[in-house]
Amino acid sequence: MTDDREILDALREEGREDYAFNLLVRKYSERLYWHIRRAVIDHDDTDDLLQNTFIKAWKYLPGFREDSRLYTWLYRIATNETINYLRSKRLRTMLPFNGQERAACLRLTEEQGFTGDEITRRLYRAIAQLPPRQKMIFTMRYFDELKFTEIAAIVNRTVGAVKASYHQAHTKLRQILDTED
Repeated sequence: MTDDREILDALREEGREDYAFNLLVRKYSERLYWHIRRAVIDHDDTDDLLQNTFIKAWKYLPGFREDSRLYTWLYRIATNETINYLRSKRLRTMLPFNGQERAACLRLTEEQGFTGDEITRRLYRAIAQLPPRQKMIFTMRYFDELKFTEIAAIVNRTVGAVKASYHQAHTKLRQILDTED
């Protein structure tokens, strides 16, 4: 697998920018896809958001200052794109958990590649009900197993704020899952 230094060095070489960007996409597209997909659920919406993420990355990559790791920077872009999408979707529907999200959860859990059991299905339905930022923080910690410090860098919050948001999400999920029993 290509390392970030190779990608960044190729990016800074005249005539190798496209090559570098292709390396970047190959290296991170699957991880970013699932990061976004867990939050928005719908495959087509995920593809659109992933494409928007890489478009923004392409636009701003020449100015990348290496203050953070490349994947942290990409996750930040993907997370912000996803949160903005979820907020706009919620504003359009004005419902916390509408029929579209429920249907999308059902489609996700019925896909051929889905290997989860009923408990996993319930968890996905519950996660879909979380506010956008809590949803992203919870999925980064629970599914991607990122450290709180990494998540804090991605969402541009303090570690304490991230821990508090994760705890709130965890508490809400327990309440949602307990009421389903």
